[in-house]
Amino acid sequence: MGSKKILLVEDDPNFGTVLKDYLALNDYNVTHAKDGIDGLIMFKNGEYDLCILDVMMPRKDGFSLAQDIRVTNKEIPIIFLTAKTLKEDVLRGYQVGADDYLNKPFDSEVLLHKIKAILQRKENEKSNESDEFEFKIGGFDFNSKLRHLSLNGGEAQKLSPKESKLLRMLAIHKNDLMPRELALTKIWRDDNYFTSRSMDVYIAKLRKYLKGDENVEILNIHGEGFRLIEKA
Repeated sequence: MGSKKILLVEDDPNFGTVLKDYLALNDYNVTHAKDGIDGLIMFKNGEYDLCILDVMMPRKDGFSLAQDIRVTNKEIPIIFLTAKTLKEDVLRGYQVGADDYLNKPFDSEVLLHKIKAILQRKENEKSNESDEFEFKIGGFDFNSKLRHLSLNGGEAQKLSPKESKLLRMLAIHKNDLMPRELALTKIWRDDNYFTSRSMDVYIAKLRKYLKGDENVEILNIHGEGFRLIEKA
């Protein structure tokens, strides 16, 4: 873990310094940016394994910074730190690509655990690529490695990593039930209110992508999960 590089964007200088030093003591190489603008500059000029972003910052907030980061890098894990606990803010964080969320004040050991778990998951994803990655879904061709979804040989739509993982899992369970808990534990690595709402957002996105073929539909099986239906 000693080589893992973290970008910490936190406008509170005292808290930022303490957190940077704590992570450094646990063998992480931490770069501390004082606000969202500086954070974006540092992100573009460096290579990082994970970003920790405060939500409420001057000049550029954490949500806007995450959106800018996702334009150039859809893979890098992002953890949000926030003093706000409104459900809408948490959902917005997941919508812009958060991997996890911590409310201030928090236990620094919990943050450390989350960092280790996310980085380990990324390593496992790289080393445990499944053999099955090409799927036919109605008139769609889907390549989960390239994250390409195309209809009737047309131009491919590039999916985000989570969109691709979710569609792949649905495709593996095509015309059968994909349990909600299975997707949450395999893709989000947690089954709670916030990850469940996040998955609903991604299901809605996939439905928009698939609406080009009226014979393809994602059904919500209340309390159980989803079914990707390919009508005969």
